[in-house]
Amino acid sequence: MENPTQVQHSEDEDEHIFRSKYPPVSVPDNLTLPEFVLQDAELYAGKVAFVEAVSGKSYTYRDVVRDTRRFAKALRSLGLRKGHVVLVLLPNIAEYGIVALGIMAAGGVFSGANPASHPSEIKKQAYAANAKLIVTNGPNYEKVKNLEQPVVVIGEEHIEDATNWDELLEAGDRAGTGTRFTKEEVLQSDLCALPFSSGTTGISKGVMLTHRNLVANLCSSLFSVGSEMIGEVTTLGLIPFFHIYGITGICCATLRNKGKVVVMNRFDLRTFLNALITQEVTFAPIVPPIILALVKNPIVEEFDLSKLKLRAIMTAAAPLAPELLASFENKFPGVQVQEAYGLTEHSCITLTHGNPMKGHDTAKKNSVGFILPNLEIKFIDPDTSRSLPKNTPGELCVRSQCVMQGYYKNKEETNRTIDKNGWLHTGDIAYIDDDGDIFIVDRIKELIKYKGFQVAPAELEAILLTHSSVEDTAVVPLPDEEAGEIPAACVVMNPNAKENERDIMEYVASNVAHYKKVRVLQFVGTIPKSPSGKIMRRLLKDKMMENMPKPPSYS
Repeated sequence: MENPTQVQHSEDEDEHIFRSKYPPVSVPDNLTLPEFVLQDAELYAGKVAFVEAVSGKSYTYRDVVRDTRRFAKALRSLGLRKGHVVLVLLPNIAEYGIVALGIMAAGGVFSGANPASHPSEIKKQAYAANAKLIVTNGPNYEKVKNLEQPVVVIGEEHIEDATNWDELLEAGDRAGTGTRFTKEEVLQSDLCALPFSSGTTGISKGVMLTHRNLVANLCSSLFSVGSEMIGEVTTLGLIPFFHIYGITGICCATLRNKGKVVVMNRFDLRTFLNALITQEVTFAPIVPPIILALVKNPIVEEFDLSKLKLRAIMTAAAPLAPELLASFENKFPGVQVQEAYGLTEHSCITLTHGNPMKGHDTAKKNSVGFILPNLEIKFIDPDTSRSLPKNTPGELCVRSQCVMQGYYKNKEETNRTIDKNGWLHTGDIAYIDDDGDIFIVDRIKELIKYKGFQVAPAELEAILLTHSSVEDTAVVPLPDEEAGEIPAACVVMNPNAKENERDIMEYVASNVAHYKKVRVLQFVGTIPKSPSGKIMRRLLKDKMMENMPKPPSYS
């Protein structure tokens, strides 16, 4: 196509709607997500699908198909019904993909939770999701044992009040094929995942995704993968699998293409580099702090980088500083850097750079990419809601088969996020240029991205306000070279307070996961607010920035 961004005038004469420069791709109508990603797995039965970088524990495609089926059968025999939610509290382990696919194959709904979360946060998610079962491992069992739901524990450890994973799979074998539990047909329109996201406003909400949503997202995001790449890609599985990108963009996408996922549950630079080299990783989705370590940490010099088979890295969770990008490309000249843009409410990746292994166009540096096939995009004026032409920043809106069904039991937030014409409002300000490349300019939404993790200011403010000495507070993001952004708080203390800044920071830390900690805290006289009562975060951020030291330049 000559014109890379077709403008369609559909809803009214003034609508500026942008579509992909690539032709639409077909989405199969009758396959569930597990059926779709494991299609033709028997042709690759002996090939490794998942391998743990540290332990070497691995599962072949034969193992994945067998254990997904066994787990699904065992779940049904335990009484799991279609639409029941299973909370999965696990680090990245070789079995993770099997757990998620088994839940979905049984008609259940997979809801991943962060094992770094505080027990109170896990309890909140389990209750909000109405979880009927929990899957975890020995080290995390303590966090879920009081949730009054049956627990399945993966690993060698046998815990008295929990069901052991291996024994459950064996029971799944014994359940036989003719039981009444296999009769509930799973449809593509059924929910299969309930990840939690803060969306465009504060508190975490369950995002309802169907098999169709995720299959459609994979069809769009993998459109450029040619047949010559099937079975050839080795993906690094370091981004948490409880995150929608981890389970869909890494596990499911790699299984669909019959590649191998190299599973890592925590970042250690030596282990990371060793895994890249020994496992011959070709594609590594990572967050900016890791790119920073690769550029600046002297440990990298201990390794023979000529042995790397890496073709591309992708960063999607947080924006990448241009200087960092230049330094990385200088040090790793053969590795393509892709930046992508995605959100949980849109089933994962929404915009992307070209696929490095198949001569597709690549978007410009610092762009988050071009529009994927089957997607419609528009940019609206946040005040008037009118759609805007090219090169004009506005709120990015997307419409496609990947848009979530809504927030679980939260119609008000759903209606605020998805309008009557099916457009998902992302809360991000962006524009599209003449070549069809999209640039994110700013965020309307107030989320802080700490090392790629979402931190909602509203949640931290609510915790701060529970302290008896805190009268008012506001939390804002401050730029940070290593983390991307850090949560920073301005706090108004009552006149008789005895606590210092450190005391208040420790109070928050004792109530939240490590990545949600307030990293900078200042006492202030008042919190500036607009006439309508909204916190003037930009003003606060600028004031706090004035007191911050200048960041060092990249070497």
